[in-house]
Amino acid sequence: MNTPHIEIDLASQSLRLLDDADTVLMTCAVSAARNGPGEKLNSECTPRGWHCIEAKIGEGCPVNTVFVNREPTGEIYSRTLRDQSPGRDWILTRILWLRGLEAGRNLGGDVDTHARYIYLHGTPDEVPMGAPGSRGCIRMRNTDLLALYDLIEVGTRVLID
Repeated sequence: MNTPHIEIDLASQSLRLLDDADTVLMTCAVSAARNGPGEKLNSECTPRGWHCIEAKIGEGCPVNTVFVNREPTGEIYSRTLRDQSPGRDWILTRILWLRGLEAGRNLGGDVDTHARYIYLHGTPDEVPMGAPGSRGCIRMRNTDLLALYDLIEVGTRVLID
């Protein structure tokens, strides 16, 4: 049975999906935290280490569906909506919610990735990829996120390094 895993390289701001033989199934640019790597609660940093996909959220929602607290708001992102809410941190299309797997590093206490609500999620098309810019999550192009969403399952392992 082939169990893919995801590797996110913070230095290159890139994501790779690999199979058991480490064959690359997908690669894309991402945008991790503008504050850099880190695990502490309220740091707005991207946590490192081994994680897994705890939940896949947004199945069947249209591209550019806006999420707040992991729930679709009924809004579809547009430039008009953006202009009405400057500075809003847009979480769009799908959410892959992470859970840390390393006690004391990204699981438990004030370093718990899941409790920090760290996701892989869609973002507006005009947001640059390949450079840090998020508030801790991993931002992805909506098209890349949809492709990844369909290729993985809950439980898929994710290495952020």
